[in-house]
Amino acid sequence: MSEEKVLINQDVLKSDEEGTWTELKGTKRGEICIIDFFTQMVIEENAYQVRAGTVTTAITADEAITDAAAEMAAVALAGTTIMPCEVWVTRNNDGGDSVEVAAKSVGATTMSGGTAYVPLNLFIGGKVAITKAMHAAAGGVTVATELDTTTRQHFHVTNEFAVDSGAERTQIVRLYPSRHISGVGAQGNPIIWHPAILPILKGNACFYVQIASATTAPGYFAHFDFIELPTTSVV
Repeated sequence: MSEEKVLINQDVLKSDEEGTWTELKGTKRGEICIIDFFTQMVIEENAYQVRAGTVTTAITADEAITDAAAEMAAVALAGTTIMPCEVWVTRNNDGGDSVEVAAKSVGATTMSGGTAYVPLNLFIGGKVAITKAMHAAAGGVTVATELDTTTRQHFHVTNEFAVDSGAERTQIVRLYPSRHISGVGAQGNPIIWHPAILPILKGNACFYVQIASATTAPGYFAHFDFIELPTTSVV
C-alpha cells in the first residue's frame, strides 16, 4: 500500500530555484494547494493588459465597425505566442441607437496608424512584454483585412440601447465560458468576454478589438488582457 505525504507550507511561503525538485505545498490539514492557470501566469510575470481611456476621459469609438479598423490591437511576434483571456468594454456616453463590439484575430502582423502602447504587466514591476500593441480613437489602428478564410471571430455583439420610451437602460452582457448572459433588452454595458477556450495566437499574429455605434460614435473605456509565452513553451 502506497503512502502519500505533502509538505506543510502555509505560514512561511518559499520559492525554490529554477530546475530543482521541491515538495508539494500543503495546508496544516493536509490538503494539496493547487493554483489556477491564470494566477500562475500573473505570478510568473506572463500576463499583460492593453487599455484605452483613463479616469473620466473616455475614448471616442468608430461610427459603425469598419473593415481593417480597430480601437486596440496586439501583435505576437515570431517566437512568441499570446492567449487573449479578457476583454472589457464600458460605454461612457452613447451615440446613435446601438453599439457594436467585436474581438478578432488573424495570422498577420499588420498593425499601424495608432499610438504605440507598452502592455502593462499585471505583476507590477514585472518584465516587459515582447508583444507590440497600439490603441487609437475612431478605429484608428489599421489591421489586416477581414476574411472568413483567415480571420478568427471570437465574439461580435450588437446591442440596441434605445428603447421605445426614449429612455436608456443599462444591463450587462457577459460572454463567460460557453454562456451569453444578458439582461432584458440586452443593452450590454459593460460587455465582458472571458473565453471558455483561449485563442492561441502563435506569432506572427494579431489580436484586435473593434468598438462602434450606428450613426454617432460612442465614448468608452476598455481593456484586454493576454498571456504571453515563448512559443517553445506552448508547442
